Amino acid sequence: MTQRYLFTIGFFAVLLVLLSQIALMFRPFLLPTVWAVILAHMMFPLHDRLTALCKGRVAVSAALLTLGIMLLVVVPLIAMGFLLVHEVQAAQTAITLWIQSGGVQRLPEQLAGLPLLGERVQEWLGWFIVAQGNLDEFFLDSAKDLKQFLVEELTGVVTNVFLLGVNFLVMILVLFFLFKDGASLFAGFYRVVPLDESHKAKIFARLDQTLRAVVKGVFVAAVAQGLAAGLAYAVLGVPFPMFLTAITMVLAPLPVGGTALIWGPVVLYLWWAGPLWKALAMLAWGVGIVTMVDSVLKPWLIGQGARIPVLFMFFGIVGGLAVYGVIGLLLGPIIVGLLHTAILIYREEYGGEASPAVGA
Repeated sequence: MTQRYLFTIGFFAVLLVLLSQIALMFRPFLLPTVWAVILAHMMFPLHDRLTALCKGRVAVSAALLTLGIMLLVVVPLIAMGFLLVHEVQAAQTAITLWIQSGGVQRLPEQLAGLPLLGERVQEWLGWFIVAQGNLDEFFLDSAKDLKQFLVEELTGVVTNVFLLGVNFLVMILVLFFLFKDGASLFAGFYRVVPLDESHKAKIFARLDQTLRAVVKGVFVAAVAQGLAAGLAYAVLGVPFPMFLTAITMVLAPLPVGGTALIWGPVVLYLWWAGPLWKALAMLAWGVGIVTMVDSVLKPWLIGQGARIPVLFMFFGIVGGLAVYGVIGLLLGPIIVGLLHTAILIYREEYGGEASPAVGA
């Protein structure tokens, strides 16, 4: 064993120790950093154009773009918070007025008039009345409990606002420096990746391809589904249409349930409130339009770019959610896409097969 060999072993041992310690220190900031990297990558073409408009002043372009993204995140979150508080208060007031106006006493008659299941629901109500006793008190207490639950949840968010603020500031800080120094950072990282040049090119091309395709597929489809559902909420006179539209967009990326977790209960509400045609219209719109947008638009957008088989894409999204949380919606398919590229490289190097074009 030569002295140079010992020095090499020692160097890599020290390097691994340093990397492990850096990983421990950076671990609390991993999630906001990942979001910053994704945002920076998606927005970098706009950053290049803005830099040209700023006559090559990269720092000015980075600052303007970071400020714009910050406003796009902060303003909707504040608006959603105020909207949620307002509509929860309005919901409790509406329930209280309904009870005070004799709504509970009219309940059996209204249930009996429900299409298809009126008699059966009336039987269930009779059993429920025997079990619960005073329904007026039950509904009032339920409305208060719901409000209290939501207030406590909001209080919990406020309690952790410092941590949320730190994560957001970390994301904004990382985002600014990625815009400002991202090109040189990427070039340095690319050089130190210990792979053959052709392999690196394929892997990074696949990473770019998959990331863009997944972001477009997930978020464009979510916005389209939310707007489609929101149009139906407004036309059919559903209470709190703006809030329901926002929640529909948030839940749309979920592979199981998704938008149906919102428009499904809306169908039940319209079936209850009447007339029946509104419930049937909402059901038909939800199944035929809102769900179809997800079934057609998302796979088309992701499939056109990432070329990931639908089954693998499904497991990538579900598994990514389970392992990484919300960010797994993006990381899951990206990891699947990179694995697909690695398999193609293996087949080319060790299987004697010609490698297809990246993304095929």
